[in-house]
Amino acid sequence: MAGGGGKYRHLSRNSAHRQALLRNLVTSLFEHETITTTWAKAKEAQRLADKLITLGKKNTEASRRRALEIFYTPHAMLPKLFGPLRERYAERPGGYTRVLRVEPSQKIQYFSVKKGSKAAPPERKPQPQAPMAILELVDGPKDMRFAMTARTLARERSKGRDVPHGLTRLNVQKVTQFRKDGVEVLERAISKLSLGRKEKKAEKEDQVE
Repeated sequence: MAGGGGKYRHLSRNSAHRQALLRNLVTSLFEHETITTTWAKAKEAQRLADKLITLGKKNTEASRRRALEIFYTPHAMLPKLFGPLRERYAERPGGYTRVLRVEPSQKIQYFSVKKGSKAAPPERKPQPQAPMAILELVDGPKDMRFAMTARTLARERSKGRDVPHGLTRLNVQKVTQFRKDGVEVLERAISKLSLGRKEKKAEKEDQVE
């Protein structure tokens, strides 16, 4: 079929190596709930992770066998997939994972100005890197959008602005819509952040005195 190769990213690997890589990525994702990798790998692992959660929601013998074939540590991951994660996403129709672009950590490459010249001082230049990204499970304890929304609301309330603006209001809806007791959990996170701000402010005042 013409153009069939463009349906997915080959990731510069043969089929077996590519599948092994994706299995390793999704196993780490379900274990830690967030991983950092290249943008291309994150997008491909996201597709497989969403399929796994769909299998978990079906909770049939066939879906368990299929998940067993994908995970590298199935005895540790299957109870989580068919237990807490299945309950977490029971009411969510899709969008179980999120990919966020991040700046790559700068790596420095050393080389001489004139190749082969021992007297030339070495130069330091940034080494070219692939675009990086964070792949995470949404509505979990490491949900970055949830944490950023709580931090924004805590900062706004410290300035006396209790009504969030349009974008923040949209993010509040997104992070609480399918999370169990989402509004209450968000308020608790905001309270912890606000308390931390007050404690830091009190420490600074004590140091000034």
